Amino acid sequence: MMVESATGGTLLDKTFRVSLVLKGLDGVLELVGGILLLLVSPAQVGFLVQFLTQHELSEDPHDLIATALVHLAGTMTVSATLFGAIYFLLHGLVKIVLVWAVLKDKLWAYPWMIAFLGVFILYQSYELVVAFTWGMVLLTAFDIFIVWLTVHEYRAHRTRAKDANLQGQPVPEDVTQPREGR
Repeated sequence: MMVESATGGTLLDKTFRVSLVLKGLDGVLELVGGILLLLVSPAQVGFLVQFLTQHELSEDPHDLIATALVHLAGTMTVSATLFGAIYFLLHGLVKIVLVWAVLKDKLWAYPWMIAFLGVFILYQSYELVVAFTWGMVLLTAFDIFIVWLTVHEYRAHRTRAKDANLQGQPVPEDVTQPREGR
């Protein structure tokens, strides 16, 4: 049984929409990060990290996060920075396009969103085995949750489209019948 909200749509529908918006904002941040990586040299990143962590390291020279950031910045190369920029640009752009299409109820985007996130869940799982971090655990759990919600919504859209077709109502090719209140 689904809980219907006062403004129309189920709580699950609203959770799906909010999760998609968060994923879209994440895509925008990745796009911005990719652009910044193209514009900033590894030396500039190192200087910025030194500047941002100097106070913390003066108080606690063994601070886990600050020392990890300084180490990471010190090992950055031009090729690694370029790879990171391309990765963030492509990942962010694909994420933004898919989130936009799913929010616009483009039926073709649902399987692509599921597949795209599935590939990244596999990659993130590999990263968890190689170098466990709680941040990666949370990101992977969030992506699994979004995949589950997307599968649920995709099935609901297909069922509505099928029902409309059986009743002789026209069904647009790439857009399912919009729900009331959307």
